[in-house]
Amino acid sequence: MPPKYNIHTTRMPGRFQPVTKSGVIAWEEGCLKCTRCVKKDCVYKVYEKRELDTRQMLDSLDSVCMDCFRCVQNCPNRLIQKGLNPAYKVLGDQYWTPEIISTLWLQAESGRIPVSGAGYGGPFSGPGFDAMWTDMSEIVRPTRDGIHGREYISTTVDLGRKLMALEFAPDGSLMTRTPPLVEIPLPVIFDLLPWSPPGEQITLALLEGAKSLGTFTIIRQSDLDSEIEQYLPNIIVFIDKKPESLGPGLLNRLRMVEIPDGKNTIAIKTMLKEINPELIVIIRLPLSPEVSERALTLTSEGAEVLHFYADEFGLEHADKPLFIKERIKEIHLCLVEKGLRDQVTFLAGGGIAMAEHMAKLIICGTDALTIDIPLLVAMECRVCRRCKEGIDCPVELDKVDPEWGSARIRNLMAGWHNQLLEILGAMGIREVRRLRGEMGRAMFFEDLEKEVFATMGKRG
Repeated sequence: MPPKYNIHTTRMPGRFQPVTKSGVIAWEEGCLKCTRCVKKDCVYKVYEKRELDTRQMLDSLDSVCMDCFRCVQNCPNRLIQKGLNPAYKVLGDQYWTPEIISTLWLQAESGRIPVSGAGYGGPFSGPGFDAMWTDMSEIVRPTRDGIHGREYISTTVDLGRKLMALEFAPDGSLMTRTPPLVEIPLPVIFDLLPWSPPGEQITLALLEGAKSLGTFTIIRQSDLDSEIEQYLPNIIVFIDKKPESLGPGLLNRLRMVEIPDGKNTIAIKTMLKEINPELIVIIRLPLSPEVSERALTLTSEGAEVLHFYADEFGLEHADKPLFIKERIKEIHLCLVEKGLRDQVTFLAGGGIAMAEHMAKLIICGTDALTIDIPLLVAMECRVCRRCKEGIDCPVELDKVDPEWGSARIRNLMAGWHNQLLEILGAMGIREVRRLRGEMGRAMFFEDLEKEVFATMGKRG
């Protein structure tokens, strides 16, 4: 049994003042000029430390305040109030909500799982992943020592093509050639970013983070340079030029490459593996209504790893798009029906915003997943997308220190890893491989709704 996988974290405060959900409103008009102002009695010295961040036009009152409400309650003329911060309300969008962004910031700073003692106060169901609930039947008898105690839970997954049978010679020697496999201790790979400010600093932070976690970062062939060659053991090269231009020298140093799906996909895969037989070739496919048939064809032709990707909101490319979890379920069940699912590895990405999405997508049928925007948010991205329009990043992501950025990414992944362990432990599952495709471990609101309301209005 391999040693337990632990991610070591270090508290890593942000470079900028965080945008908090609530803000302090302190009116000056109507002040009674009390001899002892409640502001001076603040036990956290919030008003004494007050300063204005001119780069973001944020008042430090909002981020330093500890929400004790002492000043709010004790001001005799009720001139101090707490209200919803307008800057918080405009973070992100309807999918990448302010709540998600602030949660990712907290995890990137502390490496901990966010805990609310007040319980969950949100809606019972919603779109996307919110319409899926996981089974927690074993949580009534948790392990004595918690997720990092004596109970062993593995989050390791294998990438590559698997054999369904082995052939042996009469003398007992193995005749079957075993395909190469790559093992990663966490079912997460860092994907191509849909957008980001220019600069190598972000790339170096991703690479250093992947190296410290034992996973991989997908890098475009056109972005390779001498400065990042030291990270080749943790790089998956996305071939966006002619495959021949990589050259045998580089191909023999790589463990995995990724190619876009096309007419000559299998021929390109064969050519690359002739140069380096131990190379794993990943095929990148956009999610669409036709992707199940394409996945079936590629698997039958010997594909090793299929990488399905949706847009940044988790939607496929179609006039009436399905959410990623629905399409991945369909692809998985299609290959299960044909008896081919266990031969190929699935990666899936797009719209993965929270730790719980990791377990939910694996339940839907993927082996591992790829993430993108959460990595930028870990480095204080506001998801404003100004960089897509050529406008300077408000938090200067292009100037980020790679060591600081990689530490924030490592903290984020530590929080996600711990939440995955919590879910697996609550389900009584001891390795994440067993979670793949276990749809009986979840309830889907759409299915329940059809089951409950399908017969309404009908007469027997």
